Parts: sequence; structure tokens; C-alpha cells
Amino acid sequence: MSASGELPAPVPGRWFDGHSSKARHVMVSLRPTPQGPSLVLHPLSQAGAEPVVFACKQVGWPEAWNERKPQPRVVVDLRDHGSVEIDAVAEWRAALAAAGERPGIAQRMQTRWPMLLGVTAAAVIGLTLFYRYGTPWAATQLTRFVPLSWETSVAENVLKQMDDGTLKPSKLPPERQAQLKARFDTLVQQAPAMRHRYPDYRPPLTLEFRAGMGANAFALPGGKIVMTDGIVKAASDKGLPDDALVGVLAHEIGHVVHRHTTRMVVEQGVLNMGLGLALGDVSGIVSTGASVMTGLAYSRSHEREADCYAIALMRHTTLPTAPMGQLLLAIARDEEDEEGKSKDKGSDKDKKAPGGNNPADAAHAPTPQSAASAPDAARKRKLGKEAESHPVWSLLSSHPETVKRATELEQGHAPHCAKN
Repeated sequence: MSASGELPAPVPGRWFDGHSSKARHVMVSLRPTPQGPSLVLHPLSQAGAEPVVFACKQVGWPEAWNERKPQPRVVVDLRDHGSVEIDAVAEWRAALAAAGERPGIAQRMQTRWPMLLGVTAAAVIGLTLFYRYGTPWAATQLTRFVPLSWETSVAENVLKQMDDGTLKPSKLPPERQAQLKARFDTLVQQAPAMRHRYPDYRPPLTLEFRAGMGANAFALPGGKIVMTDGIVKAASDKGLPDDALVGVLAHEIGHVVHRHTTRMVVEQGVLNMGLGLALGDVSGIVSTGASVMTGLAYSRSHEREADCYAIALMRHTTLPTAPMGQLLLAIARDEEDEEGKSKDKGSDKDKKAPGGNNPADAAHAPTPQSAASAPDAARKRKLGKEAESHPVWSLLSSHPETVKRATELEQGHAPHCAKN
């Protein structure tokens, strides 16, 4: 109600009642009520006609989009009773305010830029906190309820698909496989009941060998660990003892014990569900991008956690971690060299191509400094491709901190493992 206690002044309007295409001229007044303003139509074409009253909930109140530039006409939706058009927009807004109408947060966002920016900033901060802290926390808790039988089934299906595609049967001699399996079994038997998130989770740990993926090792949910012929050969070529391969296996056991693959699956589900509730129909696009970012960020955290587990396990079994670090670094350097050679071959082809002697092309030739930095760029591209192509946890995929991790493993200590 207005400050003087008088009812808001009525404004002229045209009522299309839904029964006739002809407009009925009316005077529109608003009455304040505890539930919000009610709308009253006073027909002008019929002398003595009773006013038609609509409660606040029966009216679709139009929203203002711009206070400085109001729309030329207001259309009030009366649901089953048609609609009312009002040309006196300023008088209508004044009558609404006098009747106690208060714009909602959506309308305030539409008409006030500071409000819109504030709500947007709050939403971005909320989604960021949910993405960074809420998602991993919820996934960690929910993973406790994922049964081992489900993980085993998933692992079998994934390995079967990889056997039909990337992986091939191992060519390691049976004696060599038996030797490494014996070291693996001894490591598992000596593993202490170290503190971790899932103390009651004790899957049967098994080791299998495959070829066809280069120097690699990965862990599947449910306890199955796969080591490739390539990584065994890499350790042998570098003259490293089997302790290097045992360290790699300790690292992969860490992935299993901490249930990293299962947590990643649950994290993506939690993230997609949360964004779906928050953003509705546009969540598909946003969640896809967020899932990619989440996978990269969380994989680094998981790798550090697996490194810490490996360091603790190797220390408990009085085995050195330095060979593992040396193997990790050697593999990364070999990949850099391969990428560098591939780039050099590509440059030679470009030089031999027609137009290769163009002075303009020579002006853009790589300098010694840029050539020296090529291995770093090549390594990042290589690791990025591996992160996209491998659906399982890999020793090297998506890790731009390979040198740092290798150094920490060589030293047998990492700052983030201090509390372990």
C-alpha cells in the first residue's frame, strides 16, 4: 500500500478474455493482500458490471527487463481468463510497487547488473568449490559402497576389449614371467596393513603380462595388474635390477588399494549429476568439459598417492626406490628422443618439398634455441596423447611432472608423503 494509505490508482487496459477476439476496455487496479497483490478488472463497456478479481497466484505477473528502457506495452497473463494489455507501463509499475509487489531475484538480475554479476560470481565460486572439493569427497565416500564383484566384472570386460585391440599376448619366456610373478607375490605377502581410505578393502592381487602397448604398466579395478613386455625390456636395456619393476608393481598396487579407477568413475558420475541439477539442460556441454579437466587434475593426485604407497611399501620391504625412479626417467627420455627424431624427419621432408628453398620459409626456420626446447614440447604432446588414448591408469600418461616424480622416487621420499 502507498505511504498515504490510499489504494494504487487504476490504469487503463484492454482485456482479451479468450471468448472473443474483441478487446474489452477495462480499468485495472491492484489491491495489496498478505499473499501478494490481487488484480481487479473494472469493465467500462457495461455500466454497473461487477469487477472481476484475480488472486495473486492466478496472475502471471510480467517481469521488467530494463528499468531505464521499459517495454512499450505490458501483457498480464490471466491463465484461463485470457490476458490484459496495458500501455501505461510507468503507471502500472508504480501501482505494483504501491500494492507491495517486490521483484524476485530473477527480475532483479535482469534489471540490475550488479545483482546479476553478484549472483554469477556466487554461482561460479559454488561450482568451483563443488568441482574441486565436493566431487572428490563425495566420490571417496560413495566408493565405499561399490562392491568388489562390480569392479572385477568391469576389469574383465576392459581387459577383454584391450586384448581384442591394443594388447597382444606376452612374448616373455615363461621362466621370466614366473620370476617376476614370484617377486610380485612376495611383495604382496609382505605388504603391511598400511593406513588408507579403505581399510576393509582387500581384493585378490594378480599380475598378468601383455605386449603391444610399449613400456607401460597399469592397474584395473578389483586387483588385476598388467605389465607389458616393453617395460620389462626397458629395465633390462638400461641395466636396471628387477627392483625397478618391483617398484612399478608397488606403485600399481597403490592404485588398486586406493581404488583410484573406481573413484574416477564415481567422480565423473557425481560431477555430471551435480551439474545436471545445477544447470539443467546445458549441463551436458559443461559437464563434458569439466570431466576432461577433472580427469587431468585428479590423475596427478592419484599418481602422487600411488607414489607414496610405493615408497612406503618398498621401505617396509627394505627395497630401494631409486631403480624405479631411474626407470621412469629413462622411459620419459626415450620418448622425448623418439619424438625429436620424428620431428626431425618431418622437417627434412618439408625441406625436400617443392618451395622448400623459398627465402620466406627460411626466415621461419627453427633457431637452435627453439630446437633445444623441442623435446619438452614433444614430451607434453606425447603425454597428452597417452592420456586421451588409454582408458586405464598408466605409469606415464598425463603426468607433466615425470622428472620431479622420478627424482622423488630416487630419493625415496616426497614432501607430500611426509605424513605417511
